[in-house]
Amino acid sequence: MKNVLAGIAIACMASTVWAAEHTVEMKNMGAEGTMVFEPAVLKVAVGDTVHFMPTDMGHNSESVAGLVPAGSAGWKGGMNQKVSVTLDKEGVYVYQCMPHAIMAMVGVVVAGEPTNLDDVKANAASLNGRFVMNKERLNGYLEQAK
Repeated sequence: MKNVLAGIAIACMASTVWAAEHTVEMKNMGAEGTMVFEPAVLKVAVGDTVHFMPTDMGHNSESVAGLVPAGSAGWKGGMNQKVSVTLDKEGVYVYQCMPHAIMAMVGVVVAGEPTNLDDVKANAASLNGRFVMNKERLNGYLEQAK
């Protein structure tokens, strides 16, 4: 009986090691200024879940097409709603708050290794071109993704 219980305990501990949960807040004002996700750059393991929490109202979180790993599902959260995403592919995921994208309300999640970082940097120019303020925010975040 002791061996069975020990086996169950080890299995439970192992399952918590394999997948973790992380929280990103959507904020009007944060450490890096206005209209931010905190943390803005998050490094996780493939299979981890990220919860995007509407700490302040008027925000959403959605992945940016072309700025995520090939074959990943991506996501699009509703306004003022929590969205939870389990990252199924290794690489860099860029996301935004659609209503505040022109203010560079963007963030980056790196799942495992940043295998697609060069592609994301090359394709980020169109998103960067839409920013009317905080124009270097995304580039700075991508530098932290290494």
